[in-house]
Amino acid sequence: MPTFSAPDGTELAYREVGSGAPVICLPGGPMMAGEYLGDLGGLDAHRQLVLLDLRGTGDSAEPENTASYRCDQQIDDVEALREHLGLDQVDLLGHSAGASLAIGYAVRYPARVGKLVLVTPSTRSIDLEVPGEVRRRILDLRKDEPWFATASAAYDSIAAGTGSAQDWAAVAPMAYGRWDAAAEAHQATEDGRRNNVAAPIFNSDGAFDPPRTRAALATLDVPVLLTAGEIDWITSPDAAAEFAGLFPNAELLVQVGVSHYPWLDDPETFVAAVAKFLA
Repeated sequence: MPTFSAPDGTELAYREVGSGAPVICLPGGPMMAGEYLGDLGGLDAHRQLVLLDLRGTGDSAEPENTASYRCDQQIDDVEALREHLGLDQVDLLGHSAGASLAIGYAVRYPARVGKLVLVTPSTRSIDLEVPGEVRRRILDLRKDEPWFATASAAYDSIAAGTGSAQDWAAVAPMAYGRWDAAAEAHQATEDGRRNNVAAPIFNSDGAFDPPRTRAALATLDVPVLLTAGEIDWITSPDAAAEFAGLFPNAELLVQVGVSHYPWLDDPETFVAAVAKFLA
């Protein structure tokens, strides 16, 4: 895999998939290696995907200073990748927690961003919380699923602040529109690619300045596409709509029957919309 040096000297890796003008893709998790994004449902047929392994994940080296796992501390890693690729501007795609990093980059380097795609984005950077009753309503839409009873009980424990690792595993099907063999395999692979030391640091105190971010987004003069899933309990459609409303030039796509991984649940709609937006 090709590599480049972060500003602090940490060697970071990325993979290139497909052909065409590059799109830098920032993974979520937080702190997942980029491989779980795959080819984003076939988006690589339209653009070259540059899938970054965040520091300490995948083939990227671990930094000497673990405080640098914090989201705001990784913004200049993205800038170093842009310089390494020799691009004057970059189109950025961030999934889930990776959208927080994409937002941070756009706020710090607005002139360097061409277009911005936020896929089922985390709302932490703007301090937007999805109410518990909304999450429960979305979960109840899945009441006919064979896993519902176990997931429902686990969610109650999570909502009460007493959720265990087993509870979080039990609600995993909620992140997918279909809990089939492909979804189970994707989830199992995802779990193995997360840096569990870095994950809590990514969103730790000081990572975000929501008032400043909201003010900056109101003047961010770049086209934005924000995608959401109708049955995503992590970033609900209502939260996604409020998020999109913070930008002066944003489109919102809500995919029916889709949860947190739209390129897996409905790749045709996802790819068609994102490719058209980036064209």
